[in-house]
Amino acid sequence: MEHYFNLFINGYKGYFNYLWNDITNPSWHSYFYWLIIVSAAFFVLEVVIPWRKKQSIPRKDFWLDTFYMFFNFFLFSLIIYNAASDVVVNLFNDGILSMTGINLKALNPMQTWPLWAILLIGMLVRDFVQWWIHRLLHKSDFLWEFHKVHHSVEEMGFAAQLRYHWMENVVYRSLEYIPLALMGIGLYDFFIIHIFALAWGHYNHANITVSGRLTGGIVGGLIGILIANSLVDITLLNNPTLITQLLTIGGCIAIGAFLLGPFMKMIFNSPEMHIWHHSYHLPSDRRDGINFGLTLAIWDYLFDTAYVPHNGRAIKLGFQGMDQFPSDFIGQNLNGIRKKPEIVFKGGPKKRLPTRKEIDNPVHIPVEGEE
Repeated sequence: MEHYFNLFINGYKGYFNYLWNDITNPSWHSYFYWLIIVSAAFFVLEVVIPWRKKQSIPRKDFWLDTFYMFFNFFLFSLIIYNAASDVVVNLFNDGILSMTGINLKALNPMQTWPLWAILLIGMLVRDFVQWWIHRLLHKSDFLWEFHKVHHSVEEMGFAAQLRYHWMENVVYRSLEYIPLALMGIGLYDFFIIHIFALAWGHYNHANITVSGRLTGGIVGGLIGILIANSLVDITLLNNPTLITQLLTIGGCIAIGAFLLGPFMKMIFNSPEMHIWHHSYHLPSDRRDGINFGLTLAIWDYLFDTAYVPHNGRAIKLGFQGMDQFPSDFIGQNLNGIRKKPEIVFKGGPKKRLPTRKEIDNPVHIPVEGEE
């Protein structure tokens, strides 16, 4: 037990040092500054090329969502990841070892893989696990109370991505981290995956709309930069000249735009698809939600949860009972923890507010004389 306690304490000490160094020594590996840069870029895009042109700037609850961004993405999420994750993974691995004699971490074949392969598999596994967790948040009435915070957004924008209940950090990180850690995904590897997911999540929620060819070209360009600079263990080029690097990047952009472009919105999530996930009015046969993808859209198409009936630019967002939902940070983050509020009818007893299932599937009480 002392071993796990020391892992936990050292994790917090390491996080404090990392946090201080991250803020005081800006670098390409700084979560803090990447969050600011990515957010600023999407804020400019929403001003210059807005999808909903009549939406106010800043939109409703923009500053609340900005606070959520730093609270959830930078502080709470990383504290859990860095401090608690080593304890969870070691407990899990040691438990399997004691019961079966199998050391999962030692048997991990990915320990000898190049970094690009680890990152690719790590991104796919993480997104797939998150897709199922997201479905669970909608399916479970208990977890839905927490997830309501994210769906309380009334005007969509990039910062809405990180408006979510602190309990979602516990649920997501607890379930997604063990397979990633056993695969050998360390803090540096997770940083790369996390920043890519951050940028794409901002895009999904942003008040912009762009063609698949453009996003395909961007993905191709990112791959080209990795190849041209021999990053993440990609060694296709040996001491390339600047001209070779530029041609490589340009070629990858062209390939991404013309080959990936037509399929981008079926492979990756997009504002046009994700807006329907936040729709106030869901299809009658899909009351537990639609379009659960975070970074990738392929899971929704594979499991038949994709739903984009038409351009959803002007659809109403939210959920039934929004008028009873807290509008402040503290109230929202106590939702699901404190007792469900009750209402009092004159001359009658207290009654609790109905659950989502009771709203969606009301019990019919026959009235005398009804046919």
